[in-house]
Amino acid sequence: MVAHQPLSRRRMLGLAALGAAALAGQTTITAAPRAAAAARTAGGSGTFVPAVVIGTGYGAAVSALRLGEAGVPTLMLEMGQLWNQPGPDGNVFSGMLKPDKRSSWFKTRTEAPLGSFLWLDLANRDIDPYAGVLDRVNFDQMSVYVGRGVGGGSLVNGGMAVTPRRSYFEEVLPRVDAAEMYDRYFPRANATLRVGSIDKGWFEQTDWYKFARVSREQAEKAGLKTTFVPNVYDWDYMRREADGTVPKSGLAAEVIYGNNHGKVSLDKSYLAAALGTGKVTIETLHQVKTIRQQKDGTYLLTVEQKDADGKLLATKEISCRHLFLGAGSLGSTELLLRARETGTLPNLSSEVGAGWGPNGNIMTARANHVWNPTGTKQSSIPALGIDDWDNPDAPVFAEIAPMPAGVETWVSLYLAITKNPQRGTFVYDAAKDRADLRWTREQNAPAVAAAKSLFDRINKANTTMYRYDLFGKQLKAFADDFCYHPLGGCVLGKATDDYGRVAGYKNLYVTDGSLIPGSIGVNPFVTITALAERNVERIIKQDITAS
Repeated sequence: MVAHQPLSRRRMLGLAALGAAALAGQTTITAAPRAAAAARTAGGSGTFVPAVVIGTGYGAAVSALRLGEAGVPTLMLEMGQLWNQPGPDGNVFSGMLKPDKRSSWFKTRTEAPLGSFLWLDLANRDIDPYAGVLDRVNFDQMSVYVGRGVGGGSLVNGGMAVTPRRSYFEEVLPRVDAAEMYDRYFPRANATLRVGSIDKGWFEQTDWYKFARVSREQAEKAGLKTTFVPNVYDWDYMRREADGTVPKSGLAAEVIYGNNHGKVSLDKSYLAAALGTGKVTIETLHQVKTIRQQKDGTYLLTVEQKDADGKLLATKEISCRHLFLGAGSLGSTELLLRARETGTLPNLSSEVGAGWGPNGNIMTARANHVWNPTGTKQSSIPALGIDDWDNPDAPVFAEIAPMPAGVETWVSLYLAITKNPQRGTFVYDAAKDRADLRWTREQNAPAVAAAKSLFDRINKANTTMYRYDLFGKQLKAFADDFCYHPLGGCVLGKATDDYGRVAGYKNLYVTDGSLIPGSIGVNPFVTITALAERNVERIIKQDITAS
């Protein structure tokens, strides 16, 4: 066992390791010489590591930190790159209004969620294919946004750190002790993620949140209530942005392609602390392709190492005793489906691939009257939501989203999270060697109806109407063909046991959003983090330190 250092001390050591790796242009990130030596050995065939974590998103980061604290040498494999080396313009990330190749994962053109304005495609640009930070994975009738890089989705989300309604959590995950979650694991997750709340006095007077105050006033006219939403953005930094004393990020229209300043993404919280244990190493631009179990019960991974332009540099084999899948709803599910259908893990449950949902995500926008401007200054970080989840007919939690175009648009934009019981299923397509999603637009009809019910009330109360020009060339008021919150595919208690242990195999775990069956009612990353905290605590105690 390693001596436990204070979390802040470990975090500082990890941040130093991240900075050193970036300055040296290294794909291997470590804070200890012994870990570095082990990581160098990983370049050879047949290398053994006690624990491997696939991915560096929320569940993966939790698992790595707690494994490192328990003294378990752990290797994290991340298909994206480390994002803390400035480009030619002096910024790590490209801006949202003028994106370049850093914005997107091997695309020839960016694919922003708001694809048009007055039906003109003003938001997207032609770019060179590159290992950028945001990917849009396109299936037949649904597209899914995911983050690529050290920190996963934390690099590209709006940072809204919402704990779900307890009654709904109990409905979605009835086999999980809710009292334990809300008394212990949610507080732990929020503290380690460094969640904070906006100063309400500043919110009420700053021009940067006029758009949110306008939407609040209009919601209240319809008899709806709003609520402030915590965030992992550093609110004190944002106030300094507004004062002009620090470089702008949240106030410079940065979010979906990364924030250059202000946001406490996972590389600045959980992952930094994990590296600071001296037991965790991260290999970037390493994508796991196949998993199989060997005769001695260990797992053998085939891993492709590429450069940031997509060139294959090496194919490696890495084995481990304990394997944690934290590649997200899409990534973890695809790895297990491929293993089941190709016969490398033939005893996987038929439940793998089932129970997927987009968390009821529906985007919509309203046109305001000319006397109700939303402001030319808009923070890209949401701080307020419309909470109508107690509506028995159509529960909705709607983020009041910014539209930081730099000019007055009179647009109020929202991401509605609805309670849609419809679920999709992933199936393995051998010809494409990928998981395909069986999900139809008709399955999103309940979500669209719920969102329409809420925003019809707001429009009626304010004599306003929907915008039909923001989501492509067709007349469309509701964007129902993409989502930000993919959940499910390896559902807790079905494809796994009640702690994420994969059914049919020992020492194989799922630790990400694929455990949650399609819906949680709010932005899911706090729930994913807290659930991972709960699960890995039990796994370390029963499966690792007791063995």
